[in-house]
Amino acid sequence: MVSENISEFYCTVCSENEIQINPHVLQVLQETTETENVTLKLSGNHHLRNVQRLDDQDILALSKCLKNNKRVTGLDLRYNNITDEGVGHLAELLQEESLGLRSLDLTLNDFQRNGAEVLAKSLECNSTLLSLRLSGNKMESRGAMQLASSLQVNNTLQELQLADCDLDTQSVIAFSIVLKSNRTLLSVDISRPLLFSLQEEWAVHFSDMLALNSSLVELHLGKMGLSDTGMERLTEGLRQNHGLRYLDLRCNRVTRDGVRFLAGLLKQNPSLEVIDLSFNRIEDVGAMYLSEAVALPGCSLRELSVCSNNIGRKGLLSLAHSLAVSTTLSHLYIWGNLLEEPVCQAFRELTSSGRLPAEQTDVSAYEVDGRVFLAEVFQRLRKHYIRTNCSENDTSTTSNTAAEPFKKHASNTDSNFPPHTSEQRVPLQSNLNPPHTHQHPNRL
Repeated sequence: MVSENISEFYCTVCSENEIQINPHVLQVLQETTETENVTLKLSGNHHLRNVQRLDDQDILALSKCLKNNKRVTGLDLRYNNITDEGVGHLAELLQEESLGLRSLDLTLNDFQRNGAEVLAKSLECNSTLLSLRLSGNKMESRGAMQLASSLQVNNTLQELQLADCDLDTQSVIAFSIVLKSNRTLLSVDISRPLLFSLQEEWAVHFSDMLALNSSLVELHLGKMGLSDTGMERLTEGLRQNHGLRYLDLRCNRVTRDGVRFLAGLLKQNPSLEVIDLSFNRIEDVGAMYLSEAVALPGCSLRELSVCSNNIGRKGLLSLAHSLAVSTTLSHLYIWGNLLEEPVCQAFRELTSSGRLPAEQTDVSAYEVDGRVFLAEVFQRLRKHYIRTNCSENDTSTTSNTAAEPFKKHASNTDSNFPPHTSEQRVPLQSNLNPPHTHQHPNRL
């Protein structure tokens, strides 16, 4: 049995290297079944039991056990205590030609820029990894720039998460430059960088990138400080983009003026299917702009979240009406707005009629003394359009699901684009200043 071999091998490695056996690691290895495409669930925030979080010594022992192991295709190492030293061990593992690792999740660990640099160098010679999740590690600009540079060489990685990594303006723009030529990345998350400029240079560069890149499917731009002026620039590039399906703009500074540009885009671009506008301030007028676009026959929007946007009766009733006439919109999330009784009645009719199923919204109607109210249901817009085997909602110890969604989207990318090659690198620190644009002082 593979479970007996790998767990015994782990104990042997720990004994030879004088490393204390981690009970959590040992239990997961013992529960690993003899199948292909196994994901080891070693996250440090197990929901059902207290676990000993992995440190650098645990990663050293684990990396030695996984050498020449093609059955393990995923490592879920979220919420552990892995520092730069531990990431170095994982980087050595990624350079093994006989390894079949497809996904690596290091969300919310303790490594910084040195670990990111080592990991970036290993990506340049790795040809198997499809998903890399590094959110919540403070790699800062230097580590992020090295990762961006490695993406000019790597031609297999399809998902990259760098939210809450303290990226600065230069590194964000560097990723936009890389994405102009990289045709393999399908999902990118750079939410919550540390941007101190109000000129939104990054939005100009991302607009130019979106006009050229039609292979990107999912883009997360939450907590970017995006204003209406930045939204206008983004939509300019999106009008020429017909590949993006998921656009995350939560927790920004978008108002009704910015949503007007987005609504105009939805009337022209039929590719967008999921939009997250939660925690902005679009108000009634912005909601009415969206409703008008959604009600049109050519709009393909399927899921929309406008939670906590200060939307009142007019805007929410407009959204309810557009949902009733739309042939595509099936998920609508509205909690955190001004839910007056006419709105409650309208959404009760939508849910009771089956037009808005209970599992596809975040409100539920109830009646007290002849009056209708809405209660919050803890359901939210899906966090990702593309799923990998390291799903954050999966609490099992192992998984036998390969990263098939990535393969499916990769096969559907535009064949007219030239293949992504690594023969020439673009200097990422040049041409970072955006072209001259007309700024609107009242929108800053």
